[in-house]
Amino acid sequence: MTDKPQGKEDEYIARKEYEKLKKLEEDKNSQLASDEKKSLKELHHMRCPKCGMQLITINYKDIEVDKCSECQGVWLDAGELEAVSKLGTSSIDKLFSVFRK
Repeated sequence: MTDKPQGKEDEYIARKEYEKLKKLEEDKNSQLASDEKKSLKELHHMRCPKCGMQLITINYKDIEVDKCSECQGVWLDAGELEAVSKLGTSSIDKLFSVFRK
């Protein structure tokens, strides 16, 4: 019995599962009333998704990095991870040195 590579198959399955869950979430969000969406945004805006505390935004080379004031989690918005990955190693080290105690 030969083992076939699972990488491509696993990637395909994970992508399909993500697309399915994303579609379900989009359908749910489209059904929310406008007032309810506004209320949810106000309730959660700039709050840590892990612990709910206030996020502090640091702008570094036009990349806004959000850090939790309580649990020290670091959060990136859409597109920011790609922007960070394009920075050189020394720039990434300098970015994270901002967060060290």
